[in-house]
Amino acid sequence: MTIAAILKHKGHDVARVTPTATIAEVVQQLAARRIGAVVVMDTAHQLLGIVSERDIVSSLAEHGKRTLEMTAAQLMTRDLHTASNSTTVAQATEMMTNGRFRHLPVMDGERLLGIVSIGDVVKARLSQQEQEVDSMKAYVAGAA
Repeated sequence: MTIAAILKHKGHDVARVTPTATIAEVVQQLAARRIGAVVVMDTAHQLLGIVSERDIVSSLAEHGKRTLEMTAAQLMTRDLHTASNSTTVAQATEMMTNGRFRHLPVMDGERLLGIVSIGDVVKARLSQQEQEVDSMKAYVAGAA
C-alpha cells in the first residue's frame, strides 16, 4: 500500500498558514479543524515548514504566553521530511518513527499533494494486516 492510497481515501485538503500568521491564529485553526499540524507556505505556494502542537507546547514551556504573539515562521520546523505518492506505508512508518515526528507532507516535486499523520499511517497498516489475515484464513479454509 502506498501513500497515494491513503490520500485517495483521506483527501488532499491541507491546513495552511502564511509565515506571518500568529501562533494564536494557528492554534485557532488547529482547534477548529481538530488537527495536529498546519503547513507553512509562502504566496508562491512553496512549502516552508510545518507548525505542530508539539512545536507550540515546547515554545509555551520556554517562552510562556509570548508564544501566541510569535509567527509561524518563528516556530515552524524547517527541516522537513517529505513523502511522495509512491512512498509505501511501511517506508512512511519507518521515517516517522525514526524521525520522531507525526506529520508527513506529501509532495510531487515542489507541489504539495497532501499530508498524512501517524494515525493515518497506523490505520492503513492495520487495514493492510487485516486483509492479509483474511487472505490467509481463506487460503487455509480452502486447503482443508
